[in-house]
Amino acid sequence: MTRDDLNIYCISLPQATHVVQWGNSDVYKIGGKVFAIIGTADSGPTVTFKASDLAFEILSDSPGLRPAPYMASRGLKWIQHFAQPGLSDDSLRDHIRASYDMVAAALTRKKRADLGI
Repeated sequence: MTRDDLNIYCISLPQATHVVQWGNSDVYKIGGKVFAIIGTADSGPTVTFKASDLAFEILSDSPGLRPAPYMASRGLKWIQHFAQPGLSDDSLRDHIRASYDMVAAALTRKKRADLGI
């Protein structure tokens, strides 16, 4: 996927918002909480997303994927897709959606109601 494809997908999720932060990264949030970060490396776009405990364990050792450098060092379960082969486009979309769902589920009941989710 290109960076543009990733940006289009992330902003298409219900109530997703976009800001540019941290050195020209596209940061996607739901209810003010980050669910995906899209940046650029020499090898192409990078995508950082929250992962379940099981997904984190499996994906951490996969080629083209790694624990997200800043977040994982603080004990957070975030994965960064940074090189090929990485994930297929469909699988990457599924993991971004799972990240979105986990972050949305952690919002307060009032915040979810305010967002209509």
